[in-house]
Amino acid sequence: MPDIIGVIGGGQLARMMIPPAVALGLDLQVLAETDESSARLAAVRVGDYRDADTVSSFADTVDVVTFDHEHVPQPILRNLMARGVAVHPHPEALLYAQDKILMRQKLSKLGLPVPEWARVSSPEQLADFLSAHGGRGVLKTARGGYDGKGVRMVTDAAEASDWFAALAEDGNGGELLVEERVDFRRELAQLIARRPSGESATWAVVETVQKNGVCAEVLAPAPGSEGRLAETAAEIATRVADGLGVTGVLAVEMFETTDERILINELAMRPHNSGHWTIEGSVTSQFEQHLRAVSDLPLGATDLRSPYTVMINVLGGPSAGTMEDLYPEVLGQYPSAKVHSYGKQPRPGRKVGHVTVTGDTLDETAYLARAAASLFDR
Repeated sequence: MPDIIGVIGGGQLARMMIPPAVALGLDLQVLAETDESSARLAAVRVGDYRDADTVSSFADTVDVVTFDHEHVPQPILRNLMARGVAVHPHPEALLYAQDKILMRQKLSKLGLPVPEWARVSSPEQLADFLSAHGGRGVLKTARGGYDGKGVRMVTDAAEASDWFAALAEDGNGGELLVEERVDFRRELAQLIARRPSGESATWAVVETVQKNGVCAEVLAPAPGSEGRLAETAAEIATRVADGLGVTGVLAVEMFETTDERILINELAMRPHNSGHWTIEGSVTSQFEQHLRAVSDLPLGATDLRSPYTVMINVLGGPSAGTMEDLYPEVLGQYPSAKVHSYGKQPRPGRKVGHVTVTGDTLDETAYLARAAASLFDR
C-alpha cells in the first residue's frame, strides 16, 4: 500500500480528496498552480504542471501520481512512467480524455455508442458535414475544452472561421471535431471506479442539468432510471473503463436521446462534478474511491444512503464577501443542507462551492437544495 499520494493540480477536486485521505491514513500531497489554489491545505509545492522538471521533482517525493485535471502533457507523463513512477490513470488511458478526436476514434473502434462525427480541418469539410446532417452540428476543439469552453453550435461553416484561421496559423495540421446535433431528452452521467487489478464499482446513474454549458444540478439517481436504463449506463461505463484500461474514477457523460438511445458525450478520468453528490449520498464517495483505486486497495460499497440526493453548484457566489460569510444564515435556515466551499473568491460563472441535500422524495430534496444554494447567489 502506498503511503504518499501525489495529486497534480490544486483545484476543488484535490481539495475534496483531503478528508478521505486522512481517513485512509494516506499522506496527500498536491502540486498546486498558485499559493491560493483550492487545495492549498495539502499543497507541498507550487509550480507549472507543463514543466517537466517541476513535475518530475514532485513525482520523486510521492508513491503514486494522480490528477485533479487531465491537462498534464503526454511527454511528461510518459517520462514518469519510463522512470518507474506509478501514474494513475496511465498516460495511455488519459490520452483519450485529453483529445476528443482520439476519444471518438477509440470509442467507435470499441463499438460503443457515440454521436455521428468527423474530423475537419477546413470550412469546406465542415460545410459538407453540416449539409449531410440537417444543416447543424456541434463543433469542438480537440483539446483543452471544459465547462462549455471550446464548443460551438454551428449552422454555417463561416461561424468557425476564426478557429480554422487559428489552425492555419499554427501550421501543425490541426483538426477540429464536428458531431451531429443530438436531439436529447436529458443528460446523464455514469461514474465508475477501477483498480489496476481490474476490479470495478459503479454508482447510480445520475441526471445532470447544465446552465450556460456548466453543470448546475445533479439528481441522484436519475429519475426513472431503474431497470434497463441503469443497466445500460453501467454496462457502457464498464466497457469504456475496461477498453481504455482506466484506473481511478471515470465519469462517462451521456445523452439520453428522444428516440431512447444512450450516446457517450464526454469522458473525465478523475473525480467529476457529477459525482460530488456521493460525499453525502453514497456509502463510499468518489473521492475516497479514487484514492482506493489508485492505491490498488479494495473498492468500497456504492449503495445509496438515501432514496434521493440532489447537488446544486454555487456558480459565481455572493456579490460581496465570501461563501463563508453567509454560512450562519444558510445553515440556520436549512440544517439538512451540506455546504462545501472551494476556498475560491467569487466571480461570475465560477464554481465556488456546492450544496447537497439527501431525502426520501425527489421534489422536497431538490427544493431544499435549490433554496439553500440560492442564498449564496446575491
